[in-house]
Amino acid sequence: MKLERVIISGGGTGGHIFPAVAIADEIKAKYPEVDILFIGAQGKMEMEKVPSAGYKIVGLDIRGFQRKLSFSNFLLPFKIISSLIKARKIIKKFNPQVVIGVGGYASGPTLQMANLLGIPTLLQEQNSYPGKTNRILAKKAKAICVAYDNLETVFGKEKLHLTGNPVRWNALPADNNQSVARKILGLNRDLPTIFVMGGSLGAKTLNDSILNSINQIENSGYQLLWQVGKFYIDGIDEKLKTQNLKNIHYSAFIQEMAEAYRAADIIVSRAGALSVSELCLVGKPIILVPSPNVAEDHQTKNAMALVNKNAAILIKDADARQELVNGIMKLMIDEKEQSNLSENILKLGKKNATKDILNVIESIAKP
Repeated sequence: MKLERVIISGGGTGGHIFPAVAIADEIKAKYPEVDILFIGAQGKMEMEKVPSAGYKIVGLDIRGFQRKLSFSNFLLPFKIISSLIKARKIIKKFNPQVVIGVGGYASGPTLQMANLLGIPTLLQEQNSYPGKTNRILAKKAKAICVAYDNLETVFGKEKLHLTGNPVRWNALPADNNQSVARKILGLNRDLPTIFVMGGSLGAKTLNDSILNSINQIENSGYQLLWQVGKFYIDGIDEKLKTQNLKNIHYSAFIQEMAEAYRAADIIVSRAGALSVSELCLVGKPIILVPSPNVAEDHQTKNAMALVNKNAAILIKDADARQELVNGIMKLMIDEKEQSNLSENILKLGKKNATKDILNVIESIAKP
């Protein structure tokens, strides 16, 4: 099956956009002449990120339901109808062999219309517990690629493929030479290292937890590599500017993510699907603090998929300010637990996710 025309739809967050672009790159590598069109949501980050990755994108005027009272909720039915009409026009004109949905507002109307028009559809579900939209779309999808076990109860067995999530290969370490990585990052080459990553925007709970115990960390004999996020960097600068902290190294964003992973002895993170998939390949001991501010509590479910296999430690967001740093210190001195966590999380990594997803795409695409 030669792929010539493919539509990929979804976005809204990096956790949806990166897998979409990774899948597109895999298709393009095998079929250089393929025409790939993205369909996203107007005003969302995919409208900027996808063109910067070298792909065409068109936008639907679609939004999600706002939990708080908002006038936009009254307009939602009209936006859905207009998005369905526009998606139908786009699909009929482009005539794709397959339509791929990666999650996000735009994937709903796009895949609904593709199914009605008889175009084969594939869902790439990043989380351990699917959202409502993907559960609806799955009924008509030809194939569903997932990253976690035990989703047969949601999707059924016959069209399920355990492929894993596409990851940022440029963010993964090529080796585990901690000393070299620490030198590159300006860290002490000899000190055991804690890496706390709160994403590019930051995570308030993680930042507050570290700030509450900053002197304990400074005097622990360990060093901290801390990505605080662009929303919080100014406030943290203000709080720490008068302190002479030699073992605390923080910045808004860490560009050299592969070196950060490589330098770390343990890693503390939220539990977004993309981060968890990367961490499974990195293979370091991890503590996950799931964000409570995501739909259907996806992050807790992602984290529990690892915790239930003794591949991660979970600390609830509500408990983190009191318990996180003590949990970090306990893990740093427990080498046996570190070894067990590393061994178990590596078993969950899927190195060939994009290749396996492409194999499934080829199997369902129309001639």
